[in-house]
Amino acid sequence: MTHNAAFRIQKNRARWTFVDPAGAQFVSVGVAHADETNLMYPHNLHLWRERYGSKEAWVRDGLETDLRAWGFNTISATEEVVSGRVLAAAGTPVDIAHSSGWPAPDYLMAQLPFCVPLRPLEIESWNGFPAYRDVESPDFAEYCDYLARRYVLPHAGNPLLLGYVLTDAPRWQNHPSGAGFIDSDSPDRLYELAQAYYRAVTTAIRRYDPHHLILGDRYGVVAGMPEPVLAAAAPYVDAWSVQVFTGADAGKLQQALDTFDGLYEQTGKPILIADTGNWCATPTSPHRASDIPDQRGRATHYQRTITAYASRPWLLGWHWCGYLENPARGVGMKDPSDEPYLEFTEPVTEFNQATTADLGHGVLLLD
Repeated sequence: MTHNAAFRIQKNRARWTFVDPAGAQFVSVGVAHADETNLMYPHNLHLWRERYGSKEAWVRDGLETDLRAWGFNTISATEEVVSGRVLAAAGTPVDIAHSSGWPAPDYLMAQLPFCVPLRPLEIESWNGFPAYRDVESPDFAEYCDYLARRYVLPHAGNPLLLGYVLTDAPRWQNHPSGAGFIDSDSPDRLYELAQAYYRAVTTAIRRYDPHHLILGDRYGVVAGMPEPVLAAAAPYVDAWSVQVFTGADAGKLQQALDTFDGLYEQTGKPILIADTGNWCATPTSPHRASDIPDQRGRATHYQRTITAYASRPWLLGWHWCGYLENPARGVGMKDPSDEPYLEFTEPVTEFNQATTADLGHGVLLLD
């Protein structure tokens, strides 16, 4: 595979953009957390059997058909919340919150660009039992090599691969569980640990795939973005991936913008909003009430926040959380009966099409 057969990143007229393998500018408008097992609960298994019956049919006739119709063009990280339904309400870590995402061969079914998630360091902010491993040890380097053989090598020649994303919402310090790295209180020591981590992970990835983008860990505004860690990561990642959930609070949105503006000014690297979203109470998930009252309000919030991000020169795209509502996550663009929330999807479709056109980027590619 030549370099031109992979997505790349470039700055064009003061704005950063992905460039697809054909050379066209590309804004990544993705959906995160799409998992077919959300249609395999006892309450909706009959729909899975009637409408799809296989993952290939679901990807083709469900997920990708919906994404194209709604103005999305990327299958983002596919881990899904499968337990811990009170996570958002309680603000405390849980035992098993996320699935591991799709098996590597399943992405070969995709006819849209996609991101492959890796999980080299299990220190997510939601993880009740984080594993702060010895990232300087040969054992950790061997584990990273295994991850690369398992999840990177199958995609090294795939032009639809947008790039690799790493740990979800890593908590390098002050984890809610009380766990942490040993002797990591000083900024210098934290830098050393982060440098060892990124060196091991990216060396393993590049051993099997020298060309596709490394989009880094998905840093969260709440989980924290320590400066020593960012400084250590900067030489190893092609762009920053971040996740942010502001709700209807304009102050929180401005805080996020200030944080990302500062990150860009400090490093000069563009930013992918790799996980963002909102929620409201639904008939099947009444516990997911928020400061956004309904699906129409969710669409208005989507438009307002994405407009703000799209005004920044660093924006590479945005990936929305999530696809289909399940009892654990309690939020999606479709309800548990596999029907779209039209008061959300219709305004969002119009917005996606208009905004990507205004940015001068293609929405679809690779016929």
